[in-house]
Amino acid sequence: MSKLKPGDLYPLEAYARLRPRFREQVIAHKKNRQLAIGPNAMLTFEDRLTMQYQIQEMLRVERIFEPEGIADELDTYNPLIPDGTNWKATLLLEYPDATERHAALARLRDVESRVWAGVAGHDPIWAIADEDLERSNEAKTSSVHFLRFELTRSMIDAIKRGADVAIGIDHDGYRHTIDPVPRAVRDAIAQDLVDR
Repeated sequence: MSKLKPGDLYPLEAYARLRPRFREQVIAHKKNRQLAIGPNAMLTFEDRLTMQYQIQEMLRVERIFEPEGIADELDTYNPLIPDGTNWKATLLLEYPDATERHAALARLRDVESRVWAGVAGHDPIWAIADEDLERSNEAKTSSVHFLRFELTRSMIDAIKRGADVAIGIDHDGYRHTIDPVPRAVRDAIAQDLVDR
């Protein structure tokens, strides 16, 4: 999947006009790229379109139009576009009540390193978490983490042939598994992977 370049982005004025329609398109696209893992964890599998939307929104909110600022946003978000042999995802830990959230994030320290993906007939793989910066400390974890799942060639081949996928979190404070991942989600994220 190719990375975004400045020419792939809408100028601020054009984006202001296109934003409602583009936003609807991205929401529909994300529908089959999101996976609730238990009651408090949401995994969103990112791709080129989701990252274009994220960048466009950042440029809009921050009123960035200088080439250097646009380049900074591209440098920040392009690494979250899959490379053809992996899935890249945002893990969001959702607790609406602030007191409950504070306690949960303390209890779930290092949860980001306990997220796994499995492909039928293969051993599970663990996500590589937060390569941009550390998001956990001695007291708590963050509510947002960026994950990368590196798949083997045989896993990719199996997925392309229709093999089931499972995703889970195996942490002492939070254990949930989706097995199998719904077919619509499996098919959407299979498109992130490149055939030989």
